[in-house]
Amino acid sequence: MDNKQIVELSDKELVQELKERRAHLNKMKLNHKVSDIENPMLIRSNRRTVARIKTELTARKNAAK
Repeated sequence: MDNKQIVELSDKELVQELKERRAHLNKMKLNHKVSDIENPMLIRSNRRTVARIKTELTARKNAAK
C-alpha cells in the first residue's frame, strides 16, 4: 500500500487498516521467530506501511486543530 492509496482512505478506514496491519505484523514476527518465513522483507514492508498509516493519521489530527 503506497501513500496515494493511504491518503484516499477515510479516517475510519485508516484506523481499521492500522489494526489489521499491526495484527498481521505481530503474527509475521512471531512466525519468523519460530521458523524462518519465506520472505523476511515482507516484515519490513509491513512495518513501513504501519508507519505511513500512523503518519497520515497524525497529519490529519494536526490539520483538524
